[in-house]
Amino acid sequence: MQRYCVFCAIIAGTERADILYQDDDAIVFRNRLRWVPVMLLAAPKRHLTQQELWLEMGPVGRAAIKVAEEQCPGGYRLLSNFGYDGMQSQDHAHVHILGGVFLGEYA
Repeated sequence: MQRYCVFCAIIAGTERADILYQDDDAIVFRNRLRWVPVMLLAAPKRHLTQQELWLEMGPVGRAAIKVAEEQCPGGYRLLSNFGYDGMQSQDHAHVHILGGVFLGEYA
């Protein structure tokens, strides 16, 4: 039995999300967390692991950059969390798009 995946449910239309962009391969929607003014998630429509996504970033990378440039004209940060120690909370591959404010230095 396959585990429930909220990203797959958003893609299937059974879970609500504020979708800013989608095509046949990728989707970008607002993150429910609001740590910074713009906090979006870009994900492949096909359920992949983070490693699989980053090995072939193609459509998701293009979608992330397109929406990031529209939503964060002053600049943005793209990042992904891998595994427990990296604080990955969803199994479905995704890239965080952060911006809308000066993000400062990072650790």
